[in-house]
This record gives sequence, C-alpha cells and structure tokens, in this order.
Amino acid sequence: REAHAIVVSVDYRQAPENRFPAAWDDAFAAYRWVTENAGILGGDPDRIALAGESAGGNLAVATAIAVRDAGLRAPRHVLSVYPVAQTSLNTESYLENAIAKPLNRAMVKWFVDHLVRSEEDLADPRLSLVDARLEGLPPVTIINARIDPLRSDGARLEKALQEAGVPVERRDYEGVAHEFFGAAAVLEKARQAQAYAGER
Repeated sequence: REAHAIVVSVDYRQAPENRFPAAWDDAFAAYRWVTENAGILGGDPDRIALAGESAGGNLAVATAIAVRDAGLRAPRHVLSVYPVAQTSLNTESYLENAIAKPLNRAMVKWFVDHLVRSEEDLADPRLSLVDARLEGLPPVTIINARIDPLRSDGARLEKALQEAGVPVERRDYEGVAHEFFGAAAVLEKARQAQAYAGER
C-alpha cells in the first residue's frame, strides 16, 4: 500500500523438508519469472523491488546478488527487514537478546540446525551475506528492531554494503521486537517503519 506496488509473494520451499539452498533457488526462479511475466500481472518489469522479513530479508539481498551474477535485469531496490546476514550466534544482539520474545538465540540455533546440510553451509555467502561480494547491488533499506537477536546482523550488513559502495539506509526502531513490522494495526512504530519502507 505504501509503495503503491503489486506484490508477488513467493511460496518458497522450506526446511527441514527442503534444506539449504532450496529457498534461495526458488526465490531466484521467482524473480526471473516476474521479470518475464510482470506484464500479465499489470506490472512494469523495469520497476521491480525485492523485499523480505527475517529469513526473507536474507533472501531479498541474496536474490539481488544472484540476479547481478546472472546478468539479469536488476531490481530497483532491496528492502531487508531484520535480515539474517551472518551465521554467528555470538553477536552483541544475540547475547543481549538471548531470551527475547518472539525470537531468541535458541530458536535461531534450532532453525539453522534444521536448515543447513553441513557446517560448510554456514560459510556460504548466501547465508553469510556480510562475506558475499556486494558491489553493484541496487540501493538497500534495512529495518531493525531493538529487542531482536538479529539487530547486529542488520548493522553488520549495513557496514558491509557501505564498504562495497552500495547505497544503503538502516533504521533501528527502539522499544520493539522481531516481527513488529507487520503489526501496524496496533503499533505506531510499525506504521512508521512501513511508511519509511514504502517511501524508500
């Protein structure tokens, strides 16, 4: 609504039935399909953005990287809401929010254990975005929540994008937790974050 956009929501395969990198393959395939078929949806293939929350925030950035590497038509923008951007569970925000709700450190470990096929996957740049080659990406917006184990991931991703010369803005919303972004019906901070995301 805020961006006056058509939304294509991807029902990507999920772990543990479909482990890494199934979701990443599906997100890239969906992007390719949208660029080829935007017209039948009433959309403009030259005005596509990628957006996602949490694991989806990772997928949005990882898909932009895959699109760049494949030489496909680039998205105009990437919106990454409290993304997973690296695989250490010992960042400042993981330790600070170890028992936070609705997302905590033990839950993320459980998710990751059911996602990866081996220890080697943890070093894959699709999971550890901060170690990926980020040059040449479109502008990125990162939204973080203060009471969230993933807050440091967003900060680290912002720094890595800046170092790669990618235009990036990040906002860290005080007093809210992981999943706040979708709660605009009851949270003023969510309304603010959605308006900011739509404007970007």
